[in-house]
Amino acid sequence: MFAIFNSPSPDPHPLPLTNSPWPTLLILGVYALFVLKLGKLYMQKRQPYNLRKLLMCYNLGQVAYNGLFFGITFYYLVLRQISDWRCMETFPQGHQHKNLERYVHYAYFINKILDLLDTVFFVLRKNYRQISFLHVYHHIMMVTICYGIMRFYGTGGHFNAVGMVNSLVHTFMYFYYFLSAANFGFKIESIWWKKYITLSQLIQFVLIFIYASYVLLFSPNCGFPRCLLLLQLLQAVIMMYMFGNFYLKTYMRTESKAAQPAQGHKMRRD
Repeated sequence: MFAIFNSPSPDPHPLPLTNSPWPTLLILGVYALFVLKLGKLYMQKRQPYNLRKLLMCYNLGQVAYNGLFFGITFYYLVLRQISDWRCMETFPQGHQHKNLERYVHYAYFINKILDLLDTVFFVLRKNYRQISFLHVYHHIMMVTICYGIMRFYGTGGHFNAVGMVNSLVHTFMYFYYFLSAANFGFKIESIWWKKYITLSQLIQFVLIFIYASYVLLFSPNCGFPRCLLLLQLLQAVIMMYMFGNFYLKTYMRTESKAAQPAQGHKMRRD
């Protein structure tokens, strides 16, 4: 099964963690074992750790990381338009923007590995209800897909647009997490835009689905692998379903239940 990794890397000078699959598989294996089993066993007879200061630094760092990533990709893709949006292929070796593409894609890959700490912090704080299938699946798939693209296709290409949109959403998401950890004297539930973070995550997958569909249908001569576009469509559908289901359960049904007692009270008064 691993013989496929004997094929030469598209990058003649692979960056750390991108050539061999074993480091990435080891990271994901340890992650899955810890958050699903070993971490809970370790915390079984322990009190939740107070990670407030650590979480403040981590979340603020993620805000800066994702915000900077979005700014760079937006500048080059939207303002300078160094790629054709109808067909974004990886730049050939020697292209003036090749190193920029390599390091930006690699920075996104490293950020997806850092995102795994979200779940580790949940375990150490005993917030097990937040460790859903959606949460774990999303984190593992993002790391796996980022690695697979770099190893078998190369850096950048069509997925630059995906990273740009995703980093914008994560900038606001981690800012919300920072406010939650900082506890500035107000209830985090009072932040009116809380539910719109989940909605923005849902919208990003809708946009990704539409964009991949456009390239498939209207750019038949595009050199970007169609199998990767189909994979992106499949993942977008899966995530739309999962995030849509989460949004309905968390916000729509909760608001509906909250409105029912108020209506009942009004009817009794009448």
